[in-house]
Amino acid sequence: MQAKIEQKRSNLRQRLLGIASDLPMHKLQLVVTTTAASLPALAVVALVLLLLATARRPCSFLDAYRSGVSLPSPSGPSRPRAAAVRAPSGCDIFRPGEWVPDDDAPYYTNLTCPLIQEHQNCMKYGRPDRGFLRWRWRPDGCDLPRFDAAAFFDAVRNSSLAFVGDSLARNHMQSLMCLLSKVAYPKDISTTTNPEFRTMRYEPYNFTMAIFWSPFLVRGHQPDPRRHMWDIYLDEPDAAWRDAVSGFDRVVLSAATWFTRPAVFYAGGRVVGCHYCLVPGVPDLTLRYSLRMAFRSALRVLTAGGPGRFKGTVILRTLSPTSHFEGGEWDRGGDCRRTRPFAANETRMAGLDLDLHKVQVEEFARAKAEAEASGGGTRLVLMDTTAAMVLRPDGHPSRYGHWPHENVTLYHDCVHWCLPGPIDAWNDMLLQMLLRDPS
Repeated sequence: MQAKIEQKRSNLRQRLLGIASDLPMHKLQLVVTTTAASLPALAVVALVLLLLATARRPCSFLDAYRSGVSLPSPSGPSRPRAAAVRAPSGCDIFRPGEWVPDDDAPYYTNLTCPLIQEHQNCMKYGRPDRGFLRWRWRPDGCDLPRFDAAAFFDAVRNSSLAFVGDSLARNHMQSLMCLLSKVAYPKDISTTTNPEFRTMRYEPYNFTMAIFWSPFLVRGHQPDPRRHMWDIYLDEPDAAWRDAVSGFDRVVLSAATWFTRPAVFYAGGRVVGCHYCLVPGVPDLTLRYSLRMAFRSALRVLTAGGPGRFKGTVILRTLSPTSHFEGGEWDRGGDCRRTRPFAANETRMAGLDLDLHKVQVEEFARAKAEAEASGGGTRLVLMDTTAAMVLRPDGHPSRYGHWPHENVTLYHDCVHWCLPGPIDAWNDMLLQMLLRDPS
């Protein structure tokens, strides 16, 4: 009889470990071993069934948001820390540089961070190679220190940070939360169920982080989705974020990818041009014009000053590359199957990436000059990540991702970034920018 009980327990252990392979293995093994040794067989079965119910559908970024449950902090309240490692004062952390091997990476996985959206969860969806994870960005002549979660919390204690932009802004915020998960998990304090607008709170540090989805930064909508044509109001900052960010200390502003869509441009309530609209009498001003004017409008409202206006630091993150599709366009067979970075001498920023980057840098310089001349108090900082990311065609999900609610053909994704992956370096950079922030 005892032998049969032991055999059943052994079978349960194996079944649980096999089906719940997406759970953190050290925790799962502890639960199974301890339970089998100390509880009656029926209690073991009940616990197994409970774990299996949750293990079949591992917690994703959206699941954690929808649950309304605060994930536990593994470290408890914050404690004093040694000084953060800083890049040398003369080090340009953005460019030029190269990606060098990093045997210590990655610093989290889809097993240790439950906040990865399914579309960027490349490990879960079968990406076979792992080499793309083991690189770090090294600027010429200096080292970029690795991300330090405790140092980040020290830098942002008693403050708030908003990400404003498209799904790549959300991709950036997810990377940051996964890196911070070594120290603490956030509590979802969002006032809406819309997954595109989330507010997360790290109570021990009095730090709030939020995402505001705004792919054009200004008002835009599709009058007829069947025509795939957008109306973009270039002089009207998007109400989805315009007033909501006024109470934040820092805003990371980014956008570019959506401007490639065919669109009609409005200013002052009238049509002023378009991008690939093919409407007689409407000049094709191209997406370069719309990107420029949208950033100009967004930056002006952030630096306008006055009662109820934003008074913190604006961090403009330059575009994530649009150029990593090979063998065709995104909807015509294009894909990104490389498994290692380009060397610094193998490629450079060019074409549309170069044009859009130039627009963003120019509008940043214009806004910074205007803000300094007005004395409004808003600080502007450029987060120039494009040159580094042009070298990373290996870091995208391609076909190794999935939207759980979609029942459509999934195009190869060479726009977003796997998590963990190359954009974790954005947060290495962000931390150094915070450490240099005099405020």
